[in-house]
Amino acid sequence: MIEIGLAGKPNAGKSTFFKSATLIDVAIANYPFTTIEPNVGIAYVRTRCVCRELGIECGKCVDGWRFIPVKLIDVAGLVPGAHEGRGLGNEFLDNLRQAEGIIHVVDASGSTDEEGNEVGVGEHDPVEDVKFLREELDMWLFGILKRNWNKIARRIHLERRDPAKFITEQLAGLGFEEWMVKQALKVVGKGVHEFSDEDLKVFAQELRKVRMKMVIAANKADKAPDELIKRLLSLDEIVIPTSAYYELALRLASKNGYIKYLPGDEDFEILKPLNEKQKKLLDEIRAFMKKYGGTGVQKAINTLVFDVLNYIVVYPVEDENKFTDSKGNVLPDAFLVKKGTTVRELAYKIHTEIGESFIYAIDAKRKVRIGEDYELKHNDVVKIVSAK
Repeated sequence: MIEIGLAGKPNAGKSTFFKSATLIDVAIANYPFTTIEPNVGIAYVRTRCVCRELGIECGKCVDGWRFIPVKLIDVAGLVPGAHEGRGLGNEFLDNLRQAEGIIHVVDASGSTDEEGNEVGVGEHDPVEDVKFLREELDMWLFGILKRNWNKIARRIHLERRDPAKFITEQLAGLGFEEWMVKQALKVVGKGVHEFSDEDLKVFAQELRKVRMKMVIAANKADKAPDELIKRLLSLDEIVIPTSAYYELALRLASKNGYIKYLPGDEDFEILKPLNEKQKKLLDEIRAFMKKYGGTGVQKAINTLVFDVLNYIVVYPVEDENKFTDSKGNVLPDAFLVKKGTTVRELAYKIHTEIGESFIYAIDAKRKVRIGEDYELKHNDVVKIVSAK
C-alpha cells in the first residue's frame, strides 16, 4: 500500500486533515505538538471505476467512483532546526522516511508563527513555511550523508566501486533507488572524493527533490486573506487551497445522514432539516467549495498519487469475459501501480509465485493476448495466465 506522509509545522491543521481524510479520532488542539506519536490511518484515492465503461455493476464503487486505500502518516509538527534536534527533532523526520510522497500542510491564513504559536490572521508569511520544510529535509539528509561521507568516498575511490550503486546501498532504509542517486550525482558534476560540504548539501537537496515528492495543502484557506493564497499559488510548487475543517464537517454531516456528500465532490445535497447554526456553516462551506472546486483534502491526496507520483489503476480478473474472480465477484480488486509497470511486474505484485510462473496475459477489454513486457494503462482490466 502506498504510504503518504503529512508534514508541516505544529498547529497548521495536520491532525484535522488526517481526521477528515480517515475519520479516525485523533487529538486536535490549537497548540504546538498536539501530535507526539505519528498517527497512522487509511485514506483513499478517488477514481472513475472502469465498471461504467464496461457497462456492468461491480458493487465496489459509489455512484461510479472507486475509492482505493492508501496509508496516511501524520507526524508531529516540525519546527525550524528540527534536524539539529529542536522541537521534537529528528525522530519525526525519520517517520517520513517510509513515505513515498508528502502532503505538506501549510497554514495559509498566516495565523500561526514558525513555531506554531497563534498570531493574528495574516501576521506570518506561509511562503516561509514552504521553504522551511524543504530546508529541514535537505539538512536532515545532509546530516545523514555527512556522518560517513569520508569513509564512503574513500571506499569508492580505493575499491573502484560504482558510486551510485555503493551510495544507494549506504542509504538503505531511506527508499532511494539507484537512478535517483545517479541523477543527483550528475547535478553536482564531481567525483565523490572531491565533494566539499557545499557540494554535499547540493547532493542532499537533489536527492530530496527526486525522492520526497510533495504537494502543498494550503490549509485554513477558509480564513486566509486572498493575497496570501495568491502568494502560495505563485510558487513553483503544486499548491491546493484546502480547508480540512470544512472537509471534516462535511464527512461527519454525511456520516450522520444530514447531507449526501462523497469525498472530492464539489457540492453536497442536504437530506434533513437543519438548525440555523448548521445552515450557516453549510452555506459558508458551499461558498468555499464553489470558489475552489471542493474542500481540497481529497484533491491533495489524488493529486499527489496520480499526478505527482504517477500511479494508475488496473484491475486483475480471472474471467476475462465476465470480469470476475473465481468466486464470481465483479472487478474485485483495484491495484495502484506506477506508470510504466509491465503486466509481468503486476503478476509479481499479486503473488510472487504467479510472477515466477507467468505465461501470458489477456487484455480483458480488447480480448487480446499480451506479453510480459506490455506496459499497463490506466483502467486496464487483465487476466494473468500462469503455470500455477
